[in-house]
Amino acid sequence: MRYISTRGKAPTLSFEEAMLSGLARDGGLYLPETILTLSPDDIRAMRGKTYEDIAFTVMRPFIGDTFTDKEFRQIIEDAYSVFGHAARAPLVQIGRNHFLLELFHGPTLAFKDFAMQLIGQLFQKALARSGKRVTIVGATSGDTGSAAIEAFRGLDSVDVFILFPDGRVSDVQRRQMTTPIESNVHALAVEGDFDTCQATLKDMFNDFDFRDGVRLAGVNSINWARVLAQVVYYFSSAVSLGAPDRKVSFTVPTGNFGDIFAGYIAKSMGLPIEKLVIATNQNDILHRTLQTGAYTKDGVLPSISPSMDIQVSSNFERALFMAYDGDGAAVATQMYDLKTKGSFDISQGAIQSLRETYTSGRVSEAETSAMITRAQAEMGELLCPHSAVGVKVALDYQGITPMITLATAHPAKFPAAVEKASGQHPALPTRMADLFDRPERMTHVAGDVAAIQNIIRERITA
Repeated sequence: MRYISTRGKAPTLSFEEAMLSGLARDGGLYLPETILTLSPDDIRAMRGKTYEDIAFTVMRPFIGDTFTDKEFRQIIEDAYSVFGHAARAPLVQIGRNHFLLELFHGPTLAFKDFAMQLIGQLFQKALARSGKRVTIVGATSGDTGSAAIEAFRGLDSVDVFILFPDGRVSDVQRRQMTTPIESNVHALAVEGDFDTCQATLKDMFNDFDFRDGVRLAGVNSINWARVLAQVVYYFSSAVSLGAPDRKVSFTVPTGNFGDIFAGYIAKSMGLPIEKLVIATNQNDILHRTLQTGAYTKDGVLPSISPSMDIQVSSNFERALFMAYDGDGAAVATQMYDLKTKGSFDISQGAIQSLRETYTSGRVSEAETSAMITRAQAEMGELLCPHSAVGVKVALDYQGITPMITLATAHPAKFPAAVEKASGQHPALPTRMADLFDRPERMTHVAGDVAAIQNIIRERITA
C-alpha cells in the first residue's frame, strides 16, 4: 500500500513513512493510492466481534508490511485497553431510528482518543524499531491536544508540543493539556484562534530546514493514520444495526472534517451508508460551502462548542481531491487561493460530487442550548454542546433509515454550557476528580512562527 499527496508533487510513501511525516512536503495531505473494499460477507463476519477485531479487519489492508499481523493486533489491544467501556464505542437509542454513538469513553473523554491512542502505539513501535526520535507538534481546538498529550506523555522517543488558542478552549480541555507532569510534553497557549495555530503548524512543516532539523512529525487529523482509526467505529456501529443488509446514515458534528471524511472512507470501502450529514455550529463554513459552491473564510466566532470554531478545515482538502478525481494540481491551486485570497470557487463538477456525497446543517448557539435541554427532558441524555449540534441536525434529516449521531465528547468537558442549558452539573469521572487541584504548566506565546520554533528548539531532547 502506497500513499500519495493531495497536491500531486510529493514523493509516494509507505504507510510508516506517511504516518511519521504527517504533512506531505508539497503541503498536501496523504491518501492511499487506492481505497480497498470489503465484501458484504467480510462485513457480515464482523457481527458479534469485539471492537478490536473489527479494527484489525478494517485497518489491516492499509498498513502494508509496516507491522506483522501479530504486532498490529497487539498495538490495537494496547490502544483500547485504557477505554472505560467494554464496547469501546457503544450505541444508545435516543429515538425512533435514532442512535447516539458514544465516542467519549477514552482517557480524555473525547472521540480523538480512538485515533490518538492508536497512533501513540504505532509511533512507539515504529520508533523503537528504528532507534529514531521525533518532535511532534500539533494544533488543537481543544480535544486533539489533550488526547495527544495523554497518548505520548512519558515516551522516550518523542517530544510533544501542542498549540492551542489561549482562552478559546474549555477549562477542562485546557487542564487536560497543562497538568501532565512528564517533561516531554509541552502546552503552548497561542494568541489567536485555532486557525492561527493550524496555520502556524503548517508553516513549520513547510520550513524544511526546521522540519528536518528537529525531525518534525504531525499527529493532527492531517495524519492519515488518524483518519484511518476513525473509520473503524463507522463499521462497528453500522454492523450493530444490521449492515451490510441494512443501510444506515450518520450525522457528524465537525469542524476540521476529519471525522466525517472517515465516514466517506468507510462508505468507499463498501459500508452501505445512505447519508453523511455534516453538522456545523455558527462557524458554518462547511455548510455554506455546500450551499454556495464557494469556500470563503468569514472569521471565527467563539462558541459553546469550541472544538468546531474553525474556518480552515484541513481535511476538506482530502474531500476536494476525491471530488476532483485525484487532480492534485487543481487542489494545489485552490489551497493557494485560500491562503492568499481567503477563498476559492469549486468547479461545477466537483461541487456536484460533494453534494452527492454529503449533506449539511447549521445550528445556532440558542439552538444548541435548547437541544441540550430537550435531549435531557425527552431522551434522557445529557449531551455536550458538540453532540447537541449533531443531534439537532440529525433530527432534520431523519427518515426510515437508522440515523447514527456521533457523540464526540463527554458533557463534563464543557460543564458551564451544559449546566446552563440543563440545570445539571456534569461530573468528571472519578479518575479525573482532582483535575482542578493539579498545578498547571504552560507557556503563553504570540502566534508567531519564529517564536514557537525557538521554544521547540530550546526544549527538545537531542
